[in-house]
Amino acid sequence: MRRALAPVPPAGHRRRWTATVLAVAALLAATALTVPGAATAAPAAWAPKPAPMTTPWTGQVPVDNPLPEYPRPQLTRPDWANLNGIWDFAVTSADGGRPAAFPEQIRVPFVAESALSGIQRRITPNDKLWYKRTFVVPSGWDGRRVQLHFGASDWRTTVWVNDRQAGTTHDGGYDAFSYDITDLLNRGGANTIVVSVWDPTQTGGQAVGKQRLNDVQPHPGGGIFYTAASGIWQTVWLEPTAAAHITRLDMVPDPVNNRLKVTVRGAGTSGHQTRVTVSTGGASVGTATGPAGTEFTVPVPNARRWTPDDPFLYDVRADLLSGSTTVDSVGSYTGMRTIGLARVDGVLRPVLNGQFVFQTGTLDQGYWPDGIYTAPTDAALRFDLQKHKDLGFNMVRKHIKVEPQRWFYWADRLGLLVWQDMPSMERTPDAAGRAQWETEYRRVIDQHRSSPSLVMWVDQNEGWGQYDQARIANEVKAYDPSRLVDNMSGVNCCGAVDGGNGDVVDHHVYVGPGTTVPDANRAAVLGEYGGLGFKVAGHEWYPGGGFSYEDQPSPAHLDNRLVGLLDGIREVRLPRGLSAAVYTEITDVENEANGLLTYDRQVVKVDEARVRAANRALIDASRSPSAPVTLPTGQFRSLRVTTPGYTDRYVRHKDGAVFTEVVNGGSEALLKADATWRIVPGLADASCSSFESRNYPGEYLRHRDSRVYKEGGSGDLFRADATFCPVRGANGGVRLSAYNFPGQYLRHYGAELWLAVPGGTRAYDSPALFTEDTTWAVEAPWTP
Repeated sequence: MRRALAPVPPAGHRRRWTATVLAVAALLAATALTVPGAATAAPAAWAPKPAPMTTPWTGQVPVDNPLPEYPRPQLTRPDWANLNGIWDFAVTSADGGRPAAFPEQIRVPFVAESALSGIQRRITPNDKLWYKRTFVVPSGWDGRRVQLHFGASDWRTTVWVNDRQAGTTHDGGYDAFSYDITDLLNRGGANTIVVSVWDPTQTGGQAVGKQRLNDVQPHPGGGIFYTAASGIWQTVWLEPTAAAHITRLDMVPDPVNNRLKVTVRGAGTSGHQTRVTVSTGGASVGTATGPAGTEFTVPVPNARRWTPDDPFLYDVRADLLSGSTTVDSVGSYTGMRTIGLARVDGVLRPVLNGQFVFQTGTLDQGYWPDGIYTAPTDAALRFDLQKHKDLGFNMVRKHIKVEPQRWFYWADRLGLLVWQDMPSMERTPDAAGRAQWETEYRRVIDQHRSSPSLVMWVDQNEGWGQYDQARIANEVKAYDPSRLVDNMSGVNCCGAVDGGNGDVVDHHVYVGPGTTVPDANRAAVLGEYGGLGFKVAGHEWYPGGGFSYEDQPSPAHLDNRLVGLLDGIREVRLPRGLSAAVYTEITDVENEANGLLTYDRQVVKVDEARVRAANRALIDASRSPSAPVTLPTGQFRSLRVTTPGYTDRYVRHKDGAVFTEVVNGGSEALLKADATWRIVPGLADASCSSFESRNYPGEYLRHRDSRVYKEGGSGDLFRADATFCPVRGANGGVRLSAYNFPGQYLRHYGAELWLAVPGGTRAYDSPALFTEDTTWAVEAPWTP
């Protein structure tokens, strides 16, 4: 099963990848015989702990070789050795030295708090984690340098090889780091690695995301914060290289000019040239040479654009040259696409390859009940992204976490636009904390800057640890000008301060979708909305402890409510300038029960076909966005019911409330006047409409506690309540969406007028005849 789900590289990589897999398989087979740490750590001596919830992959994790896939798909070499598996383990005080004994065992790369690690206990800032294992360098690596790589380790990591420290201590929880350990090795004999990790979690000033020092067993509470993740949490591996070797490929696609901009970075490469070849299907489409460390361009004629609907990837090969000799070669891939801002029909929008496409996605927190920060298998890592595609989303916001490079590989291959958050700090940092956070952010950008799926950096979130928003946004844009930048997601929330710059103005509105509009220089996006909850019995992290932003009584209500939100975005907010929306969230997370899937990934809560159709309708509508519907401003009109059997009824006010009533030529003058309204520019938004009473000037249709009244008033709330945005209805009619509750519509029910919610739980939200009851004919006035 795992073989069937193993990643398939782009077509041109397959021959090389097959050779790589065979070489790695042989190497791992040899390693299994010669690495004492693996050979002596018999499975019987170690066992995972019971996970609070089991995912479909919990039982598929190998004991001695978890996550065996090549960890760095955009910089591949054929030889490597995976050090994941069983390591000896100990815990000392935070200021303690290396322990004399390592009495426990841990499965790397799962954090000590997780069940899959075999430890599963709370780690505090008073603890220091210690890891130890041995290995033998394969004889085939003789004459080459040996690099020791860590995908990520949270937070302060120090490494020793054969009792000598490798390089300097690494601070950071989300970026990869490496050491050249060649001079520390015993060639032909056993080598011992010892690693210490100290993680202060939220008591420190570092990037921490949503980790908190909570009990590792399910418990009530926790809110939107979750179990901490301490220690090694991504793959640890060895790789042989030449003394002069490539360390990074920076690739910026330029399909408009049919070329790829490339900078080949390396170690010991002074005076070296590099050759980069772009190919597809094994056939070269372009090659060029240039100095190491300097940008040059490779021709890509008739470049096929990368899009979510067609995530086409080219193969890339980079060779490091010393004169005419190739001293190092790496494989990679790229997708040819551009991302930017442009005015589309006068509205500032993000454009992919020069075209506006609405970005509809979810908030993806990347937590697992068995592995916490680490997905149990590569198939599991892929699964969440595939579910986005299955549900019709074309984007994902990776929230307050940075995933392994294989996650980006799957996003690139499957075709999802990625908004990448920089994990936040728990509080406003001091000078040292700022320097550390900014340094780590630059490393994160460097490590993922060549991923075609990644289209926007999200600097800060809801004011958490906020500082220098404008400066940071400017610096991130200068550091990576090929992508969009969001200076603050949720500028309207929680004390956040908008830096006023970047490429988007980003609101959070629960349940939403809110009224976010572009400003002079930024497109409008909805960084978070939704949060609809439904708890599935037998699939709760802490039974009865889940919460959401709006609980739903049944899957049918959840479907109707979610589709209603997506339809409201398409009908109301898209025409008025909204360009992207991020639904909270793809899965439940611990006690958050607002996922489209359960936390264990065992149950999809929603009707996939309906959600996919609603997302596709939204995306398709954005390809040729229509102008907002307008009504005849300054004129008197009457609003007629269009529901079959009730088409002789009109909206009228009576004793301050609003009803529908039969009106005809024989009706009394007062009734005709009560059923006549003057349409004026919306009191809260002139692009929408307000309805002023004909015989009570200064009083308007206004919703209050969902009932509709004729009232006068002032202030922002009154003006918002008295503003309705028209959208197209059936047969030439219009639907009137509440300005401050887009996606909720003026509806007649039992002769009364209500603000009704698609998928709502009240009687007047009933799905029967919902569209008909919320569609109105705007007709000549009964009283001119």
